[in-house]
Amino acid sequence: MPRLTVLDLRGDRSDPRARLPRPRVDLAAARAGVDASLAAVRERGDDALRELTTRFDAVDLAELVVPDEVLDESLERLDPELRTALERAADQVRWFHERARPADWEDVRDGARMGVWHRPVERAGVYVPGGKAVYPSTVVMTVVPAQVAGVDEIVLCTPPTGTGFAADGDALGGTPDGWPNRTILAAARLLGVDRVVRVGGAQAIAAMAYGTASVPVCDLVVGPGNLYVSLAKQQLAAEGRIGTDGYAGPTEIAIVADATADPHVVAADLVAQAEHDELATALLITDDLALVDAVETALVTEVAATRHRERVEAALAGQGTVALVDDVDQAVAVAEAFAAEHLEVHTAAAREVAARIRYAGTTFIGAATPVSLGDYAAGPNHTLPTSGTARFAGGLTTSSYLVPVNFVEYDAAALRDLAGSVRALAGSEDLPAHWRAVEVRLERDA
Repeated sequence: MPRLTVLDLRGDRSDPRARLPRPRVDLAAARAGVDASLAAVRERGDDALRELTTRFDAVDLAELVVPDEVLDESLERLDPELRTALERAADQVRWFHERARPADWEDVRDGARMGVWHRPVERAGVYVPGGKAVYPSTVVMTVVPAQVAGVDEIVLCTPPTGTGFAADGDALGGTPDGWPNRTILAAARLLGVDRVVRVGGAQAIAAMAYGTASVPVCDLVVGPGNLYVSLAKQQLAAEGRIGTDGYAGPTEIAIVADATADPHVVAADLVAQAEHDELATALLITDDLALVDAVETALVTEVAATRHRERVEAALAGQGTVALVDDVDQAVAVAEAFAAEHLEVHTAAAREVAARIRYAGTTFIGAATPVSLGDYAAGPNHTLPTSGTARFAGGLTTSSYLVPVNFVEYDAAALRDLAGSVRALAGSEDLPAHWRAVEVRLERDA
């Protein structure tokens, strides 16, 4: 039985966005739950955080802030090979984000000096998920760019769903012991995070936005999460409480491939994203029917061998799709319409094809560049826009933590030079006091 639904777009040049796969979710119900959590934290602070943690994570907490001794022990007991991998990833991510940092500038025109300063936010909150999987890589991806930007203080929230140190079973799962996953804690300590709080979900986002006795108010809250986390960030940004990154919901991959693609590689990459979540989207865009058959055959082997087979099968059954197109030109148009979080290009002249696709969170070019590189250690961030929001938003980067401040400095001569334009425009808008603010200066300097 085929694992991928076939969407035949051949001969059809209409906008395909409504037909492309996205997970179906009950947004109204999710928003209602998020609103209740936000209200509870806003009104009752730490007490609400404890109650919601008991309800959603089945963990009773007294103190919410992870103490130094737990962070220190987590780092001391971290597997040396994993520590080396985290350090290498942090070095790669720092290198990329230093180069992505926008530069201040200033210049003079007609006697007036103006430009842009980039000021780091004072305090950033970062969210690290801990549900079906744990993500020490997200610690690297959210913390390092904040440090490159010069953020004064970093607060990290993550659920208390760890099960002990790896040697005692944390890597194998088990009953939560009340602390977050120890690898996440070790990564936070390794990078020098200022405060780690053992709270997850929408309530963690609320705490960083409103502030509680244990969680200071943050100017910006970033990081991936489930639907509830993403909706909480949207709602709190709409309230003007926080800045935030793009909509980072259930993961997705689109692969543009032609007859030159290796079907085993394509199948492996579809499975790699599907193992994140039952709501993950896996889309293959191709003009080659033989490739579709070969990928389906390869999926049989890949799905059977994967550890999280049940999760993968659910994701492929729900959102696994092949978009059949006439040619590379149509493949480019469909990929652009989908605006994938992760876009892979497996075609002849892959770099040229990739450059033609305007929208994607990150584009991975060629058969030797799997999404897994970007997930962990290549350098670009893995916190990326999903659900088509890559059409207007980019991934997390250094600039996410920076506020661009425009500045203008006029002397008397430059003011006189532009005064006529201000007078005419203020008159057209019937705002005479605007013109008067210029006129009074001209009178003073006459």
